Amino acid sequence: MRKLIYYISATLDGFIAGPEGQYDFLPFDGEEAEAILTDFPETMPTPARAPFGVADRAAQRFDTVIMGRATYDPGLKAGLTSPYAHLTQYVVSRTLVSPDPAVTVVDDPVPLVRELKEQDSGLDIWLCGGGKLAAVLRDEIDELIIKRHPIFLGSGIPLFDGPFTPTRFAPVGTRSFNSGFSLTHFAKVQS
Repeated sequence: MRKLIYYISATLDGFIAGPEGQYDFLPFDGEEAEAILTDFPETMPTPARAPFGVADRAAQRFDTVIMGRATYDPGLKAGLTSPYAHLTQYVVSRTLVSPDPAVTVVDDPVPLVRELKEQDSGLDIWLCGGGKLAAVLRDEIDELIIKRHPIFLGSGIPLFDGPFTPTRFAPVGTRSFNSGFSLTHFAKVQS
């Protein structure tokens, strides 16, 4: 069975973006970038794959991406209607009309994720963002992979932006880098 994995960058204080959706303050270089490009090459947007040298790399973990409208919008505003053309793409929105035949827009992500997870074949499903969508899908998330940056914001878009609902995850492993960046993997604790 496929898993839904929330693979996301976050700051020390648990934000995935600034208050206005800013994310350009999160560095992507050095040994951290090399580790991500090696282990998760499919998470690079299609136009960035060739410049980062991963255009011909096979997917390691994900073949499907699901994202919220706020995560999809920056690329759309730049004219990028199919940001992950190398993956099956879903955008969750109640108002967006799909601007690209390669992108499926859904208004209720829970039935979609349950259907995708039941498929017999395929790699895992990447929950790309954002915080509101992660809160809606909290019960469906099987694993978290958090790219933790040694940056403090004070405010912004939280990792999970929803009601108070304690959900336990257990650490599976952490890879730390000299810069203070860490890549931590958690699995949902089954009750």
